[in-house]
Amino acid sequence: MDALPGFLIAAVALAGSPGPATLSLAAAGAAFGARRGLGYLVGLVLGMVAVMALVASGMVGLLLAVPGVAPVVAVLAAIYFLWLAWRIATAPPLSEEGASRVPPTLAAGLLLSLVNPKGYVAMAALYSGFTLLPGRLGADVALKLALLTLVIAVVNVAWLLAGAALTRFFRDPRTNRVVNVAFALLLVGSVALAFAV
Repeated sequence: MDALPGFLIAAVALAGSPGPATLSLAAAGAAFGARRGLGYLVGLVLGMVAVMALVASGMVGLLLAVPGVAPVVAVLAAIYFLWLAWRIATAPPLSEEGASRVPPTLAAGLLLSLVNPKGYVAMAALYSGFTLLPGRLGADVALKLALLTLVIAVVNVAWLLAGAALTRFFRDPRTNRVVNVAFALLLVGSVALAFAV
């Protein structure tokens, strides 16, 4: 367990740094408020649990070893992120549609986590870079899964609440457009960086 402090610091840094999931969660919090963004947050966390399971099992490595799969997955993920950025950039002010607007769903959060390259890279680094329980592979993987799920949940709640703090800016049409476009550009930029890694 000597590696635990380093593992937790790395987990917070990797899970909490701006990326497609965190920025879209902050945007959802800003546009819809924290309560209406909870389903999306749960989807993101569940999706990351699935990503962790895929990384830990080696399935991601096997899938990406198939010739031609990696570019197809990358293009599909890029299309999804661009669509999400477009939705964020063009979302109307809160005053125009009020509570009738539909916030991002649990399924949207799940899908975003599953196509987020940053998530796979971060989980691969954390799973391969640290050994918490030497000589006990199954227990080591299970402990990492539990700790990472907790860290990801806490970090995502923080991003959702930070975004929700911006809700007042979404009532003015001009400020709303600036904030929406800024979030969309940050999302596209974070995806470009994730694909460049």
